[in-house]
Amino acid sequence: MTEEIYLAGGCLWGVQAFVSTLPGVSETEAGRANGTSPRLDGPYDGYAECVRTRFDPSVVSVPRLVEYLFEIIDPYSVNHQGPDIGEKYRTGVYSRDPAHLAEARAFLAACDDAHRIAVEVLPLINYVRSADEHQHHLARCPDDPCHIPRDLLTKYSWADKSTNRTSRR
Repeated sequence: MTEEIYLAGGCLWGVQAFVSTLPGVSETEAGRANGTSPRLDGPYDGYAECVRTRFDPSVVSVPRLVEYLFEIIDPYSVNHQGPDIGEKYRTGVYSRDPAHLAEARAFLAACDDAHRIAVEVLPLINYVRSADEHQHHLARCPDDPCHIPRDLLTKYSWADKSTNRTSRR
């Protein structure tokens, strides 16, 4: 059985490339969380670029997914990751499952520097899938720029996806 959570960490190209390699993650999709419009066209509507993440909770937990997200973001930065600046590049964890939100909040609260962390944790109210050109973009266009270092993007690409271990085969 899989569950869904939506992770925002700046430009979605790199976030999707990284998250898709994580143990327990079975599927990712680039999209927009919590905007006011059900469409892609039109003026900016308050969304955060995000990655819909389907995962096996028997392999990877919500706190572990947030911990992985922390590897690729500056959790103290507001509306800014790498060279990408603007509200749509904010960091966040979104879900329709209140238990996911409680787990993410507990993870953040347990951090020694919790008072400095700018990662929002909110119910997913609206999700819009990004255009096809943004789906797995870095896999198709590996030379395009990304705010996440290349070695970090592939850190877990050799991970055993059926367990929460990262062992070479």
